Amino acid sequence: MKVYGAKTLALAAQTALAAILLAGLAPAGAQEIDIGEIVVTPNRAPGDKAKTGSKVEKITKKEIEERSQPTVIDYLDTVPGVAISQPGSVGGEGSLAVRGQPKRYVKTLFNGIDIGDPTAPQVQTSYQYLLTGGIEEIEVLKGSQSTLYGSEAIAGVISLSTLTDYKIGVQHLFHIEGGSNGTALGRYGLRAATETSRAGINITGFRTDGISSAANGTERDGYENVTVDAAAEHRFNENFSVFGSLLYINASAEFDDSFPIGDNLTATNHSRQLAGRMGFNLDLMDGRARNTVSVQGFDIDRSITGTFFDGEYLGDRVKADYQGAFDVTERITLQYGADYERQSIEVPGASADFTIGGVWGQVVFQPVDSLTLTAGGRYDDHSAFGGYGTYRASASYAFPTNTRLHASLGTGFRAPSLNELYGPFGANPLLQPETSISYDIGVEQRLADNLIADVTFFQIDIDNLIAYSGPGYNQVPGVTTSRGVETSVAWTANEWLSLAGSYTYTDSHTATGARNIRIPRHAIGLSTVVQPAEKWTISASGKVALDTVDSGDFQLDDYFLLNAKLAYKPTEATEVYVRVENAFDVDYQTVRGYATPGFSAFTGVKATF
Repeated sequence: MKVYGAKTLALAAQTALAAILLAGLAPAGAQEIDIGEIVVTPNRAPGDKAKTGSKVEKITKKEIEERSQPTVIDYLDTVPGVAISQPGSVGGEGSLAVRGQPKRYVKTLFNGIDIGDPTAPQVQTSYQYLLTGGIEEIEVLKGSQSTLYGSEAIAGVISLSTLTDYKIGVQHLFHIEGGSNGTALGRYGLRAATETSRAGINITGFRTDGISSAANGTERDGYENVTVDAAAEHRFNENFSVFGSLLYINASAEFDDSFPIGDNLTATNHSRQLAGRMGFNLDLMDGRARNTVSVQGFDIDRSITGTFFDGEYLGDRVKADYQGAFDVTERITLQYGADYERQSIEVPGASADFTIGGVWGQVVFQPVDSLTLTAGGRYDDHSAFGGYGTYRASASYAFPTNTRLHASLGTGFRAPSLNELYGPFGANPLLQPETSISYDIGVEQRLADNLIADVTFFQIDIDNLIAYSGPGYNQVPGVTTSRGVETSVAWTANEWLSLAGSYTYTDSHTATGARNIRIPRHAIGLSTVVQPAEKWTISASGKVALDTVDSGDFQLDDYFLLNAKLAYKPTEATEVYVRVENAFDVDYQTVRGYATPGFSAFTGVKATF
């Protein structure tokens, strides 16, 4: 049994103390709150965020439109507990971490499609290729979630959704932008909806001359991306509907040498990705029994040119999925499902595949209006590693003082990737799956009708971790741990002013005590939206990163970044804007030896007809 040390106990005590203080600030006679924000990822079905025990962050369509930034990374970088590091220009293959654990432990879904790259050394999503395009909502579910989402969902799940908001009729959407470093963006979107159908398609093109990725270089590393996303749904009657979704990405990104770091005039990553999903929803027993059946596929063809490890990397994933829910009573819902997946790769010198099938179930129980409990389990059977079981539980309780306690506990596992087992670089066929346990506990407090705060303590432990060391991949003895505290506050002062802030403390280290790299120990986020006059909007977001180490325990400089946008809407259907990134022209690095863009300015136009 693991014995938690003084740091863990101290952090838990600090969180509990903060909860008591926040609760004490609430008026004793206040009514129970109902935030009413709907989230999907915590239970794989729409639900009230205020009744969710798991910690989930949501970026809305309104926030995405207010900021108008071109890539998904731009938005994830502002989420408490998420750390982004990018080597050089836009399109550079950087890293993402959730609660101190890297992106190979994060399952990423686009309209329900798993878009993790099976050809990567460790299966993970290529976030650098994800343009905002038609994305209207982003959810980040934190903690081990393998019970609902299977292998790899150890640190959390990121869900990207399109076509969440639509109007009856036909809409045409246009968006163009240009600015620093030869950057240009163009997007066309088409929406059509009737009382029973809705469909949408977005075509987005982005290119930039970029900057030199190597801090000591002079040659620019450019990036080009064409993305098409589409989604449709048709409801035949109240009980039966069909749906489909598609994502196509064709991108190329130039990069520089790593050993040693310096200019490379020809090194380029090329990536073509095609993903799709289709299925149907069937409700029975007057809606008490809800069923969804779907199939999905993901295909990637990527290549590297201009380096000593040139080659073509092919991979695909095919998955069939069933999900059901049954309302036993008004207060008890059973959720259950089964899935089967086949994954394969063809990489230089190797080809391999595996299959994995799983069944899962959970119960959602609301004994009283103020208390929601969930508990569930999953069993997976992997063609190479046999059976693995995981479980999860969560609770949410709302006090009459506008105080809500939330907590979750979950286990997870990650099977070694095909590249780790059989690939051309350091493969080890003796590897075994990694396992994890995570928990969080926190308090959410409504201090006034327009002011809400949250403090959450978290911990993730990973056993049997797989890491690249020396000539190849090996299991790391002991437990790798990340723990910390996430705090956030949001205030809507009035109709024309809103403010938000967050602070995250993360202690992420290996079993030997060495810190995990590129994870700020202290991260602060700030944002505001101001409407100083009719038709005018100013939005700004800031980020502070303190005490970050890179490879070799190298200390990266602390930094503060500010991005801002000024928008004017001549009509309800048009907008012109100017925005800046790195407003103070800060010289900083998130990866040792690699540059980042300085002050950058862009201007754009949006129109809807």
